[in-house]
Amino acid sequence: MAAETICRGLSERLQNFDAQPCRDAELAPAKPLSVGKRPLLYRDFPATAANVAPKRVLILGGIHGDELSSVAVVFQWIELLKSGRYDRYSWRVLPLTNPDGLFARPATRVNARGVDLNRNFPSPQWSSQALSYWKDKTRGDKRRYPGPEAASEPETRWIVEQIEQYQPDAIITVHAPYGVLDFDGPQDPPKKLGYLRLQPLGVYPGSLGDYAGLSLKLPVITLELPQAHLSPSASQSGRIWSDLLVWLDKTIAKQPAAR
Repeated sequence: MAAETICRGLSERLQNFDAQPCRDAELAPAKPLSVGKRPLLYRDFPATAANVAPKRVLILGGIHGDELSSVAVVFQWIELLKSGRYDRYSWRVLPLTNPDGLFARPATRVNARGVDLNRNFPSPQWSSQALSYWKDKTRGDKRRYPGPEAASEPETRWIVEQIEQYQPDAIITVHAPYGVLDFDGPQDPPKKLGYLRLQPLGVYPGSLGDYAGLSLKLPVITLELPQAHLSPSASQSGRIWSDLLVWLDKTIAKQPAAR
């Protein structure tokens, strides 16, 4: 029922979103709930049994609730993963990490407590920089409030737990609407993924790029889709996916495990 509610809501709010593949995604509810008591859903796609030490990839969508296309493209990728053609890697997919923001009316970037989850990650400089950056650089923009303390939100803590427990070798996170490709981490970034070209945006105190890319030294690929309320076509998301696999095979598959 939780997944059905999310799929129906997405089909009502997002142009050209097909609810049926969403219903067929077989998402499982995690133990924690969002601030608004909505389920946090995920699905694992394990590597083939023949691969005894597969690299692990974590995919995140919908950290900002008003970036609906970031959720839709993850569901498109779930359809690809269900084919079993990509089981040389293990995948964990979190398609909607801020359900309260998405289902607010209107949808909001922040969660139900008004916190920007992508400024709430516990990077080492959070206490000294996050709130002062918010006040000085954004002039207290409510859309970018980092929260009262690092990892104050259950949604943020859940993502942090996924990183700690799953120990991914790469993280893919999807946003909108800048229409570029961003990257944080020590590896060489991809120059393009599909129609998205590399244009580093920098990190912010408490962002996922700051926490996982700079602090944990994990590659964090951030896709900034060009539109927040119109999902890419299947061919567009497929080209992004194909280029992503090329980069993973070239850069991640040959590296020692991060564990």
